Amino acid sequence: MWQETALIAGEEVRTGDQVEIEDPSTGEVFATTPDCGPAEIDRAVAAARQASVAWRRTAVADRAAVLRRLATLIIRDRERLGSLESRQTGKPLAQGLRDADLTARYFDFYASAVETFYGSTVPLNDGNFVFTQWEPHGVTAHVIPWNYPMQILGRSIAPALAVGNGTVLKPAEEAPMTALALARLALEAGLPAGLFNVVTGMGETAGAALTAHPGTDHISFTGSVEVGRIIGAAAAQRIVPVTMELGGKSPNIVFADADLDRAVPVIVNSIIQMGGQTCSAGSRLLVQRAVHDEVVARVAKLFTEITIGPALEDPQLGPLISGPQRARVMSYVERGTGDGTIVTGGQALQGGRYGNGFFVQPTLIDGVDPRSPLGQEEVFGPVLVVSGFDDLDDAVEVANGTDYGLVAGVWTRDVTTAHRMLTEIDAGQVFVNTYGASGGVELPFGGVKNSGHGREKGAEGLRGFARLKTGVIAR
Repeated sequence: MWQETALIAGEEVRTGDQVEIEDPSTGEVFATTPDCGPAEIDRAVAAARQASVAWRRTAVADRAAVLRRLATLIIRDRERLGSLESRQTGKPLAQGLRDADLTARYFDFYASAVETFYGSTVPLNDGNFVFTQWEPHGVTAHVIPWNYPMQILGRSIAPALAVGNGTVLKPAEEAPMTALALARLALEAGLPAGLFNVVTGMGETAGAALTAHPGTDHISFTGSVEVGRIIGAAAAQRIVPVTMELGGKSPNIVFADADLDRAVPVIVNSIIQMGGQTCSAGSRLLVQRAVHDEVVARVAKLFTEITIGPALEDPQLGPLISGPQRARVMSYVERGTGDGTIVTGGQALQGGRYGNGFFVQPTLIDGVDPRSPLGQEEVFGPVLVVSGFDDLDDAVEVANGTDYGLVAGVWTRDVTTAHRMLTEIDAGQVFVNTYGASGGVELPFGGVKNSGHGREKGAEGLRGFARLKTGVIAR
């Protein structure tokens, strides 16, 4: 049994209570981590505060050099980190390795971006010299989910450190292992102790204590809408800024003129990646009726060819994160048969090569009423629901007809259709004839409506973890 520790002020920290970590591919407990509480959170926030005083005064080039060294160390250890990510989350090994590469890319990107993160001068009048400058918040709190522990750590911790903050990270209790590994690599890279603290444990203990802590100056949260509301309320009580990336019910919208050879494989990948357990999963397929039958037949064929198995065997589709998550997904499938017709899939997989892992077949459900629970709610599994539309106006209405607005994909050869859809779809990212883009490190990411607010990734990520000050000097 692997017995992990939290990492606070550069020191390994243990607690009496432990949280068990399951391997989703087998259902077996392979590690434990401390269940941190208010005492550990106090210690971590104090360490981040103390370390940030000198860090914010450190030359930008020197901060950037540390982040670049960390990126190099992540690439050095990518095999270990990638396989550990796959084991704790159930994602196929190739996806775990890619996550390691992208995490390194975040630290490298923000090392460069912060070196050109300038303020500006304002030509007010001849009597005053006016300028703006970006400053760190102080201590930033980061609460991340279990589906992309390394990537989401990279996209929030890297910019927060780059602009001079001290950080405290609470990883998901289901998948904290790579966060701890990365924090130790940060120390090896030369990051001063206390700047990157990892407090493990349950959301209702460690997470709640961190987000309500009076010593934090900014909160970054990625997770469910329900928990986002709780964290948003905690931030409001203390009047601190919060960036929230929450759920999604993202559509791929296929017009009759689309290149289906190009579209269908991308559509399939957008719902099976990480087992569909991602906020940006393309979980709705909206198809113009003229090509509906052909699109459904093509997607169904690819679904039946998907390889399924344990994460480290690198199939196309691994297990879901846990037994409760599998039960949740299956409850939607079982309820959803009244809303549509299961074309393929629809079964949990157990026994034989699946053992006690948490596997579900990729499931395609056609004829789903866009207003039904299956058409509205985030399933968070490899379940793709299909609805038809008549024309562009109908497509816009259905696409925008949920409480979410994170990502959308549009498939058309018509440039006018593409421009109109880009303008009228209510989402933080809209892709045309693609879905996602090479990890999107440079692309500002975030949602509208119940998908959250604020932006991470790209240059906007730096602005999210800094505050703007205006200076005026009379001549």
